[in-house]
Amino acid sequence: MSIVIVGAGQAGLQIAESLRRGAYEGRLVLIGDESFPPYQRPPLSKKYLADQMADERLYFRPLEQLEKQQIEFRPQTRVTALDREAREVVLASGERLPYEGLALTTGTRVRPLPVPGADHPAVCYLRGLDDARRLRERLPAAARVLVVGGGFIGLEVAATARAAGKQVTVVEALDRLMARAVAPVVSDHFASLHRARGVEFRFGVGLASITAQADGSFTASLADGSSIQADLLVAGIGVLPNQELAVAAGLECRSGIVVDEYARTSDPRIVAAGDCTWHINRRFAAAHRLESVQNAVDQGKIAAASLLGHSVPYQDLPWFWSDQYDVKLQMVGLSQDHDAALVRGEPASGAFSVFYFKTGALVGVDSINRPAEHMLARKLMQTGAVVPPEAAADPAFDLKTCLPPA
Repeated sequence: MSIVIVGAGQAGLQIAESLRRGAYEGRLVLIGDESFPPYQRPPLSKKYLADQMADERLYFRPLEQLEKQQIEFRPQTRVTALDREAREVVLASGERLPYEGLALTTGTRVRPLPVPGADHPAVCYLRGLDDARRLRERLPAAARVLVVGGGFIGLEVAATARAAGKQVTVVEALDRLMARAVAPVVSDHFASLHRARGVEFRFGVGLASITAQADGSFTASLADGSSIQADLLVAGIGVLPNQELAVAAGLECRSGIVVDEYARTSDPRIVAAGDCTWHINRRFAAAHRLESVQNAVDQGKIAAASLLGHSVPYQDLPWFWSDQYDVKLQMVGLSQDHDAALVRGEPASGAFSVFYFKTGALVGVDSINRPAEHMLARKLMQTGAVVPPEAAADPAFDLKTCLPPA
C-alpha cells in the first residue's frame, strides 16, 4: 500500500507524520514543488524579512528526520494530473506514482495585481520562501515602500519595513484595516499604532496603474487621480486556492476543494487539508475556507485519521495571530457574523480585548497584548461556556467563573 501527499507545507507534513504516528508502515511520498523542506510561513513577513532568521530555522524538520520516518520527500516536483481511475499521480517528468490513498494539501497562491504595469520588477508578493528571499534582497535599497492591501500580511510587511527605516505608505481599498476580520475598534487601534511610527495610509481607494521611471522606481496611480512615488511595492490583496488539479480530476470544488467533516473529498480515497479546502467544521453551521496554521495542523490530523480508516470529525476551534512591531493580536473563533462587539479593557492602554457575540452567544475574541486573556477565551469557547455579554465588557468580572466545573 502507498499513500501520496501532494503539497509539502504545514498540512502535508502534518498528515505524513500523523500517518507514521498512527502506525502506517507503507510507502509514504510527500511531494513539494519548492526546493526547500517543509517550512514555517508566519515568520516570512516578520523576523525573516528583517534578516533576523536564517533559512534553516524556518524548516520544520531536517531532511534526515524525514528520512528517519521513512517519508519519501520529493522537492521541486510538479504534479500535472490525478488519474483517479488508475489511482496514480502523474508528474511533469512523466513518472506515475500509484496510490491507495491520496492527500491534497496544495495550499494557495497570491492574487496578482490586476492593473497595468503590475509586471514592474519592483512589484513583490509574499507567500513562499522564494518570495521572501526576493523581498529581503530588495528591501535594503528601497527608500520608499508602497504596500497595497491593509490585511495581516500587508501590515506585517509595513511594520517590518518601517522598523528598517523605510518610508511606508499603505493603500487599502476599504475604509479601514483588516476590515473582513476585526471590529472597527481593532482597525482603529492598529491604524493609530502604524501612524505613530510614521506609516501613511490611503483608505477607500484602489491602485489603478504602475508606471516605470528611468531610475528604476515607479509611479503608482490611484483610482482617485492621486499618485505615489516609490521604489518597492508589496502586494497583499488576498490568495486563491490551488484547486486546479482537483477540478481537472472531477473532484467537487467551490472556493477550495470541498471536503466533509472527515476531510474526505467527493472521492473516498482522496482527502484534502489546509488552506486549499472548503470544509466543514462541526462547530459552525456553514462550510468555509480558512488560511491558518491551526487549521492546517488540526485538519491534517483529521485527514490522516481518515486515510487510516478512522472517522474522526473536525471540530477544532480556529485561532490566529499577527505580530506588528511589539504588538501581538491573538484571535479565536470566527466573528464575521457577529451582531455585538464589546470591548474589555481600555484601548488607549495598548492592551484590551474585543468579545464578539451573535444572538447572545460568544463567537470570537480578539486580544491585543493580552495573551492570558486569549488563552482564557480559548478555554471559554472550547468548553462552550456561557459568557454574559455584560460580564465580558466588565473588566472587574472574573471570566474564569464562567468555565464549567472541571
